[in-house]
Amino acid sequence: MNDLPLADLDAFTAVAAARSFRAAAKMRGVSASSLSEALRRLEARLKVRLLNRTTRSVTLTEAGSRLLDRLTPALGEISGALDQVNDMRDSPAGTLKLNVPTIVAREILAPIIGRFLREHPAISLEVTAEDGFVDVLAAGFDAGIRYEERVERDMIAIPIGPRLQRYVTAAAPEYLEMRGVPEHPRDLLEHSCIRHRFASGISLAWEFGEGETTLTIAPPAIVLANTIDLELRAAIDGIGIIRTFEEFVAPAIATGRLVAILGDWTTSFSGPFLYYASRRHMPAPLRAFVDFLKTEQRRSSP
Repeated sequence: MNDLPLADLDAFTAVAAARSFRAAAKMRGVSASSLSEALRRLEARLKVRLLNRTTRSVTLTEAGSRLLDRLTPALGEISGALDQVNDMRDSPAGTLKLNVPTIVAREILAPIIGRFLREHPAISLEVTAEDGFVDVLAAGFDAGIRYEERVERDMIAIPIGPRLQRYVTAAAPEYLEMRGVPEHPRDLLEHSCIRHRFASGISLAWEFGEGETTLTIAPPAIVLANTIDLELRAAIDGIGIIRTFEEFVAPAIATGRLVAILGDWTTSFSGPFLYYASRRHMPAPLRAFVDFLKTEQRRSSP
């Protein structure tokens, strides 16, 4: 049993953590069938079933649960040892896996990854953009980026991107000419609105703030989508009113295709954070990225 392939053990931990062959395969950049074959080999060598598989779920058997408990710290130590060797290189190498919201992928991460990768040519970057909250470690990521209210308290968090962002409400000039300009958030209940739906199926109400006054409105949705590109196009085409991150609508407002409304009710909030688990041996690519972000912050500070 001492010659069990490390790759098969690693495949087992990936599937066990994700509770899905397909999800684990996506995270690892391999096929689900290759992970399934690795599990078959491992179970055949051990002569015990490690995972219960159905068409809808993957669960750990008692033997699988015990193995996972012992393997997780052991594989962590192996990873840490390799990272220590990596630290001795002139330049860190490896893959940095990040899970980030769509807004961060488009507006915050995209402008800086070129500079980071040019500074660290031996590092490759894997980015998964999704708006739901995930357990980044269990899902196989090195770190995540989320907004403050979604960051777990036992994680280390450092700022990334602007420290203040805003939600802006906007509509096409043609729409406002035809339907009138709302003067108060409650007026939106009489308008056609374009709302965002997360992958979980949840569509959050719109929150407004004016001084110390806050107001939550759930306006009727003429368009409900989970892609900002479609939502923006619908707003520009005069279909309805949109409320979203200022970064998304700023170009259209600058060119006059959209008009900002309800300016007294623009909501500000703190910018996002890179978060990762506190551990003795930080992967070299993640350490390089953290150092890069800290340098970027010093450069941008007045």
